[in-house]
Amino acid sequence: MSSKRHDDVSRRGFLKAAAAGTAAGGLGVISPGNVQAADVATPTMPAPAAAQLAREAGNVSPGIPARSAVRPGSDLMVEVLRQLGLEFVASNPGSSFEGLQESLVNYGSPPNVQPEFITALHEESAVDMANGYAKATGQPMCALLHGTIGLQHAAMAIYQAYYAGTPLLIIAGRDDGFIQAHTANDMAAMVRSFTKWDAQPKTLAEALEAIHQAWREAITPPTAPTLVILDIELQKEEAGTLAVPAYRPPRISGIESSTAADIAARLLNARNPRLHVGRLRTTEGVDLAVRLAELTGASLATAATRGPMSFPQTHPLSGPGVDTDYDFELGLETDAAGVAIIGPQIADLTAARDTAEVGFGGLRNAPTAPASGMRFAVDAQASLPALIAAVEQRRTPAQAKTIATRTAAHAQANRQARIASVRTALEDKRHGWHDSPVSTARIYAELWPLLMDEDWCLASPSPFSGAHHAALWEHNRPYSYLGGQGAGGMGYGLGACTGAALAARGRQRFVVNIQTDGDFNYAPGALWTAVHHQLPMLTIMHNNRAWHQELMFLEYMAGVRGRGTDRGHIGTTLRDPYIDYAKLAAGYGMASEGPLSDPEQLLPAFKRGIASVKRGQPYLIDVITQPR
Repeated sequence: MSSKRHDDVSRRGFLKAAAAGTAAGGLGVISPGNVQAADVATPTMPAPAAAQLAREAGNVSPGIPARSAVRPGSDLMVEVLRQLGLEFVASNPGSSFEGLQESLVNYGSPPNVQPEFITALHEESAVDMANGYAKATGQPMCALLHGTIGLQHAAMAIYQAYYAGTPLLIIAGRDDGFIQAHTANDMAAMVRSFTKWDAQPKTLAEALEAIHQAWREAITPPTAPTLVILDIELQKEEAGTLAVPAYRPPRISGIESSTAADIAARLLNARNPRLHVGRLRTTEGVDLAVRLAELTGASLATAATRGPMSFPQTHPLSGPGVDTDYDFELGLETDAAGVAIIGPQIADLTAARDTAEVGFGGLRNAPTAPASGMRFAVDAQASLPALIAAVEQRRTPAQAKTIATRTAAHAQANRQARIASVRTALEDKRHGWHDSPVSTARIYAELWPLLMDEDWCLASPSPFSGAHHAALWEHNRPYSYLGGQGAGGMGYGLGACTGAALAARGRQRFVVNIQTDGDFNYAPGALWTAVHHQLPMLTIMHNNRAWHQELMFLEYMAGVRGRGTDRGHIGTTLRDPYIDYAKLAAGYGMASEGPLSDPEQLLPAFKRGIASVKRGQPYLIDVITQPR
């Protein structure tokens, strides 16, 4: 067991000032200037000791103490994470989890592999990385946070992931004997209203079980972030002969066999059935949805252009079909149908988790009934095996022949509809094709021929850049497009794309990030993480030099008040000076070019960028763009 430490100095505090204050007998945070002693309240906390300052400033040698633990508890924690198949732990380092971090990077053969420690420059970015990774794979990633301050830094990103229903494992270190401002009796309370489950185990055995339970809760619908608080003493404790517990996967409920039989009969007996597929939990769910569609010959509506884990957009059955008079409709994770199989939703957790009665908008009035028809409140992915089995058992040779004929007709009609849609979109997006600044439509259009034969993932939210991929690109993989932020907050894009690139690195694909400039400036340090860990991420700046939505809002408000729009740029634009994102990227060690304002320069720049990321070297192209 390590000895307790006492220190009230922030690890990111004013070290030099504090040192000067110690020498003078005071705190040294307030500059004397003309301030009189009577004007300043006497500090109640003692000046930091020299040894404490030395530790915080890094001016201390640990020496060679006796080994504190032969089998430290944090080694067992790492064994549990490996047992779960966890690939990565993203973290900005902190002293409250130094035992666990040491085990992550040194324990095992080989060490620092599954999970690999990923260095983030901000806790919010660490959680955003976990969010992007989980959206791309359907499996949780871990973010490791330092005490109260790390948890507060990360809170925005946790909030976004909660709204998005993304499964994350969050671990926060707690050290009640060191810097008091960095600890609390119940740290999880700060984010309890927007996490699904949390625990603060008191023993090492409880800690190992808590990590298992956090994982189970995260991946069980409604999927969401979960949190485990790990005391520093549990990390350093001698484990002795304590065994790592066996992992028990969760039981996720699907429809009952009688319900599966009824729905299967309706699909098989329908003249023109239709499926609506929303966001399923994992890639396995997508494969099962494809199997069901092909067994029944149902035409299909997909959410693939709005987010991950949905039905392939250009599958022959995906589209309106040969006939839009549907006589039976089934929704999978969407109630936009007469019959819907849709599991519990994030809003369903509000009563149990929002104990402070914050009343977050979007979660206050959870729907209690479907928009129409029947709703089965069970997980769609877990329901599909029983439904497929029921269809296979009941499908007659005559029905199989009818389904084959219907499938062929749907395929031809959907192909024609897709061609017509793309032609219309191309004609519409030619407007401003040769303009400078560059049109956002041209960025997407020039990219598609370079991507269409590659394994790519568009990980950045697209509404602010026009979402032109929805009409121009083909979204046929579960991770083709990862969707928006969840709660619509800024600062998400770069971190989430970095997390998606972590997923891409070992899977022979690469990430495309069409990055808005306002969002970029919240947490640009994710660029360094991408370079340091050699992540295949192509970042193309949508550099319109403004928070353009807010600019439009402000100009509108000034206009309706009769004050003119000539001062609407104040507080809404990024000018005087303009920001050079290529130089920022170079400063973080990333290959980059720009700013480009000539649209004829796009194609060769994109080719250079794609070639770079396919070599595992991230690349940034700064493009001066039209507002939207």
